[in-house]
Amino acid sequence: MPYLLISTQTRMEVGPTIVGDEQSDPVLMAFLGAVKRSMPGNNFSEFFVQDAPRVVLDKLEGCGYRVVGMTGVGQTLVWCLHKE
Repeated sequence: MPYLLISTQTRMEVGPTIVGDEQSDPVLMAFLGAVKRSMPGNNFSEFFVQDAPRVVLDKLEGCGYRVVGMTGVGQTLVWCLHKE
């Protein structure tokens, strides 16, 4: 998967950071130390880590990912990354 979305809500200084969905690369999720969870009321699962987004972005840069876009949506921040 060359594209990856990560996001955080409200507080980006401390995490948690959402790093994947149900179809994310299991090897990459294990490398990030991500845990799969399903929030009440949602019919989908997501992977998250307790790390702040900056820490996650540093780890992903080491794996060859580069940020190609970033935006804020309400109280959520979203980064789109791409790996060559």
